Amino acid sequence: MDEDIRNTADDKAGRMAQKVLVTGGGGYIGSHCVLELIEAGYCPVVVDNFSNAVRGEGDVPESLRRIEAILDTSIEFQELDLLDRPSLEKIFQKHKFSAVMHFAGLKAVGESVEQPLRYYRVNLTGTINLLEVMQAYGVHNIVFSSSATVYGDPQRLPIDEDHPVGGCTNPYGKTKYFIEEMIQDQCRAEKDWNAVLLRYFNPIGAHSSGRIGEDPQGIPNNLMPYVAQVAVGRREHLNVFGNDYNTPDGTGVRDYIHVVDLAKGHIAALKKLNENCGCKVYNLGTGTGYSVLQMVKAMEKASGREIRYKIAPRRSGDIASCYADPRLAEKELGWKADFGLEKMCEDLWRWQSQNPTGFSNGPVS
Repeated sequence: MDEDIRNTADDKAGRMAQKVLVTGGGGYIGSHCVLELIEAGYCPVVVDNFSNAVRGEGDVPESLRRIEAILDTSIEFQELDLLDRPSLEKIFQKHKFSAVMHFAGLKAVGESVEQPLRYYRVNLTGTINLLEVMQAYGVHNIVFSSSATVYGDPQRLPIDEDHPVGGCTNPYGKTKYFIEEMIQDQCRAEKDWNAVLLRYFNPIGAHSSGRIGEDPQGIPNNLMPYVAQVAVGRREHLNVFGNDYNTPDGTGVRDYIHVVDLAKGHIAALKKLNENCGCKVYNLGTGTGYSVLQMVKAMEKASGREIRYKIAPRRSGDIASCYADPRLAEKELGWKADFGLEKMCEDLWRWQSQNPTGFSNGPVS
């Protein structure tokens, strides 16, 4: 037992020496991953340009400030846009990184349809800058925040990693697909590169403390933040787009995953990089699909409040069902989602009820 404890301590001490650059680490998923990195013993260095993060005291993302309070630690942060290559190079000059976790990018599906060139410029050019600077400074390990949108309209369910990709229905999804292709090509060209591409399904929930969670700027683009805002009284009702799909209750079915489970998947991916894995692709989902109305009912139970909704016409580009086959991640990463729907909704409600207007509530006590 003493030897096991010593080995565990040695492993953690080794990770503490590993600095990980986290791009977009002030956002919803990035911030939860920063917290899990620290708890796992890594040293994250965070860059963010505040496009999806809320500015807190000291020009630090409010999410990171709250993580510092939760863990009684300090986090190194620099405001930086990946399009600003000289500033990006200075970060690499200052730190010796063992790996990069890449979350930064624009992410609203509808906005990407309206502003495709902006999405291609920001997401693709920013990533090219990042990869080129990594190459220049000898950092050859990356975990990339991809998306199930790369699968397009599913040809079969559940979706495994061998499902065809590239039939994306919007520019946002195309940027994820193109970035995957860029990273795969780089790993083929230079054999000392290692990458893990994580295809997320639908992250929801929040940290169990209720201090950090999803804080959409403006009208939420995703279902559950909107549902939570209806429950807390910020929105009058939810529009359910379509109730005539070929699903159990006619509403769209999706695979929802707790954001903390998702974050822990990134820690598992980081460890995979140390095996000189080449380029690997994994789905991060639960393997279970829930309909819109099932999600509404689950949130009503968690909040104890009625959630009003209205049926609206289908939206162009929406699909009936989408859920993952997550078995490869369990087999090769030793990871699987631990939290079910009830826990997802309870944690989401704790965050939303304690922060009814998001991070703008003011300083954490």
